[in-house]
Amino acid sequence: MDNVFDSALDSLKKAGKIGKIDLKVMELLSRPKRIIDFTIPLKMDDGSFKLFEAYRVHYNDALGPTRDGTRFVPNLHVDEVKALALFMTIKHAVSGVPAGGGKGGIKVDPSKLSDWELERLTRGFIRNLKPKGPKIDIPGADIGTDYRTQSWMLDEFEQITGEHNPPAINDKPNIMGGTVGSAEATGLGIFYVTQKACNDNNIDLEGEKVVVQGFGQVGATIARYLYDLGAKIISVSDISGGFYDEDGLDIIEMQSYAEKNHGLEGYSKAKGISNNELLTLNCSLLIPAAVQNVINGKNAADIKSKMIIEAANGPITPEGEEILKAKGIKVIPDVVANAGGAIVCHYERIQGITDDYWDIDKVEKRLEKQILTAYVNARNTAEEFDTTTRIGAWIVALRKVSKAVKMRGWV
Repeated sequence: MDNVFDSALDSLKKAGKIGKIDLKVMELLSRPKRIIDFTIPLKMDDGSFKLFEAYRVHYNDALGPTRDGTRFVPNLHVDEVKALALFMTIKHAVSGVPAGGGKGGIKVDPSKLSDWELERLTRGFIRNLKPKGPKIDIPGADIGTDYRTQSWMLDEFEQITGEHNPPAINDKPNIMGGTVGSAEATGLGIFYVTQKACNDNNIDLEGEKVVVQGFGQVGATIARYLYDLGAKIISVSDISGGFYDEDGLDIIEMQSYAEKNHGLEGYSKAKGISNNELLTLNCSLLIPAAVQNVINGKNAADIKSKMIIEAANGPITPEGEEILKAKGIKVIPDVVANAGGAIVCHYERIQGITDDYWDIDKVEKRLEKQILTAYVNARNTAEEFDTTTRIGAWIVALRKVSKAVKMRGWV
């Protein structure tokens, strides 16, 4: 099942059937509430003209306004955006965040644009999207977007509306009304969940072999937390390829190299390894932190990890998960494991609305409590129905969404 939206619907259908969710609610959730598909015209620095495809999906808003990420990638497809918006719907619900699921993006390779072209394109996204504000839909950051793009988005929104409104855009810098801890939130949340899941499954992280596929902001953050705890990170990878050392990599040095060189390409203090080889290394923890569908029906049988923590969205296909389940490999699903970013975006919105900004200790303590509550609820529900943690998490979320849908009288 290569289509990530089909994979998302597979989890939806399985959880709905096992959790006995109302069929009318399931029908409602089988498609997004709203899909916005538009084109952004851009005059390039050399005077030429290009058109860029863009999307925003509001999947379901029964629990609150739709939020979050905006993805700038060259191979973006509307089905990918639909899947991510559905994941956000479930992620918010299972984490106790009063929000619906939203996702958006532009089909573009930002590395091929100048800074000025990227700014004009980002502002064009907001102008053409015509966002209605933080009570309706709040765009956040994702792959290819960062503090700069979010600052431009907020400024463009405020220029259009004529009012300062920090909670209208998520994942912005502190000086623009953002929150401390947002950059590390997803990785830190994964770290909290990983510790708890390992404790539940009698895995002592100190000295255990860990593989991290993806060394961007999320992958590098979780690798560093585990490295500092004493885990042996034997392999990591980024877009340039994989790096391997059976005795353990120096993650601090690799982070420094990646920051200085904008990636790991050319790093010479480890053996080269392909991303496919990396996934099948003998280890205690495998953490896919890049893109969807990397573990599938073709390679799942070769996975040797004791446990997989999904740091990326949708990294395992349904066919792959069935094989992993038969092998007894535990999977901690994306909608729980990587919910830290979504949770801290919620904190960012609270702070922006109240104009009362928190310190890092408050952010991290609240994040730890909230994400571990989500994990425990998913684990306990999985045990209740004798199913996987993924389906347990989806059942928790669907119960909440279903109740809200019915109270609103939608079905």
